[in-house]
Amino acid sequence: MIVTTAGRTTEDMIEKAKQTALELESRYVTRRKRSVLSVMEAEQEDCIVVGKNRLELYPLGEETPFFFHPNSSMFRIKRLLKGEKDPFIEAAQLEAGMSILDCTLGLASDSIVASFAVGETGNIVGVEGNPYLAYIVNKGLKQWNSGIDVMNEAMRRITIQQNDSLDVLRKLNDKSFDCVYFDPMFEETILESDGIRGLTKFASAEGLSTEMMKQAHRVARKRIILKDHFRSSRFAQFYFTVHRRKSAKFHFGVIEKTENNI
Repeated sequence: MIVTTAGRTTEDMIEKAKQTALELESRYVTRRKRSVLSVMEAEQEDCIVVGKNRLELYPLGEETPFFFHPNSSMFRIKRLLKGEKDPFIEAAQLEAGMSILDCTLGLASDSIVASFAVGETGNIVGVEGNPYLAYIVNKGLKQWNSGIDVMNEAMRRITIQQNDSLDVLRKLNDKSFDCVYFDPMFEETILESDGIRGLTKFASAEGLSTEMMKQAHRVARKRIILKDHFRSSRFAQFYFTVHRRKSAKFHFGVIEKTENNI
């Protein structure tokens, strides 16, 4: 991975790019009025571009970058503010003060909505395996201005752990979080919907294993939630109760923790 600046480079951008490269243990490359594609071709590396207001991640040879944006969380929070319902919030039964471990953070859309739902007394931790995606999303959550104060506050409250989700689960104590959440559809829900297919190489291909579910059962106090394609076999495989939604491409599955399955 290399780090460079946007086309109209300023001294401030150069300093930010050098700091970003240092934090990511990557290499800073001077832009010298070259296109991003030219820089990547010369260096044969993926590239992070530091601009005035955002970071952009370019996979080698791709013209379309990945950058943080709130995605669907923006209109979902607007709906919640109007008193409407959100399928994820309903499936997870989120209330003020609850804690959620999001094992498949992605662009953090569901974590943002969850953070809004659980409020200042709640706790949202998102896990992202790729260090570059984790870095960009973490910066975005801290800096993005949605124009909605309560949404900005919700984004700022999210904690990101850059690690493999199974490793994180294994290190947690029993009943550490009220809810453990899985959305193993990262490539389909984010890359296809936003037209950023080049990011496939950065997205985790990890599915939902028996060991992950075993650890999730141990860590969750109240329930485990799975967001998956409506045809997914994982709902039945791991004994989720499915919240079916007419005409929706994905459903939510829930496993309620009881004395019998703890």
